[in-house]
Amino acid sequence: MQHADNMIVLGHISGLFGIQGWVKVYSHTEPRNNILNYSPWYLYSGGEWLPYRLAQGKQHGKTLIAQLEQCPDRDNAAALVGREIAVTRQQLPALAVGDYYWRDLLGLQVINQADVDLGQVTNLMETGANDVLVVEQIGAGGKQERLIPFIREQVIKQVDLQAGVIRVDWDPEF
Repeated sequence: MQHADNMIVLGHISGLFGIQGWVKVYSHTEPRNNILNYSPWYLYSGGEWLPYRLAQGKQHGKTLIAQLEQCPDRDNAAALVGREIAVTRQQLPALAVGDYYWRDLLGLQVINQADVDLGQVTNLMETGANDVLVVEQIGAGGKQERLIPFIREQVIKQVDLQAGVIRVDWDPEF
């Protein structure tokens, strides 16, 4: 069993494929088939993350399919539909200095150059041109959401994971 704080969700089991225990996989990885490079997968069941060894996996048209060692037939596989697929942080490749996994940025406080607290990172979005921090602040006027482009040096001045802070060059009125 793995602790939830150590798990990185990479996708989920979206359906069944055939009668020999294969499942359809929805992947959040880029490229999508990178999820097949990890084993074991951890699936959430009964309040805990349980390991499942990937026997084989492949691209099938536009769909990813996989067979897990613990699922010899369709009935076993059916019980897994809808479950999230995660790996441990230790299974992920090491990052270069200055690179971050999105999960590491969630929950960080965002503070601008004038020490104005802009809120907390609640999500990230991929836009094509650059990633965008979704920053949420709850104040007297209710909840405010800001979209701040993750552009190093120009907007993102510093990411301090230890302190839990991202320093930005951003106007609080945006």
